[in-house]
Amino acid sequence: MQATQAPPVTPARKPVRSVVFVVAALLLVGAGAGPVVADEPNPTAVPAAAPPVKVDANAPGLKLSDGATLAAPRVLDIKSVVEDMGGEERRSDTNADISFALQAEVLFGKDSAALSAEATGRIQAIADEIKKQKATSIRVFGFTDNLGTHEHGVVLSKQRADAVQGALAQAVGGAVTFDIRGYAEDYPIADNSSEDGRRKNRRVEVSFPRGAAH
Repeated sequence: MQATQAPPVTPARKPVRSVVFVVAALLLVGAGAGPVVADEPNPTAVPAAAPPVKVDANAPGLKLSDGATLAAPRVLDIKSVVEDMGGEERRSDTNADISFALQAEVLFGKDSAALSAEATGRIQAIADEIKKQKATSIRVFGFTDNLGTHEHGVVLSKQRADAVQGALAQAVGGAVTFDIRGYAEDYPIADNSSEDGRRKNRRVEVSFPRGAAH
């Protein structure tokens, strides 16, 4: 009986991955490649900042022409506007003037130039500011909305301005001059197409220069 020969034992194959890595590394070294660094930033990804622009202080465009001088310094006219919650009174302040705008409804009855009880306190507050500023020249201008005729608006707005001026004159006292005008619907400050806008346009404005208290 013939003996059965066992198949030859094949040596176990070793993983070749590490060999591939070694070969790849040798190839890179042989090609003169530098060391491999993980996540190395690409210097070309972010452009370098441009150098600051050099300004020539002696450039002709930066110099005044012969004989020219700089204008005198001045303070810009800054305007501040404060309006109460109901919009019945608005105060505007600039570097030169103070102006108050009172809606007609808080001063007069409908289509009337007779001052209401509420008007007294409002006018007194304006008079106090006039005395604080030592103002001696006061403008009182009346305005209406665009309802009714222009002629009627001129008369009513002037009568209302006269009424406010009379109350101010008593409250301020002293030597004060007034400029009183009635402009009817001219110079609106709001849209006359709505009642809210017309109510704002029916007003009396009192303005005077800012004085020694500034």
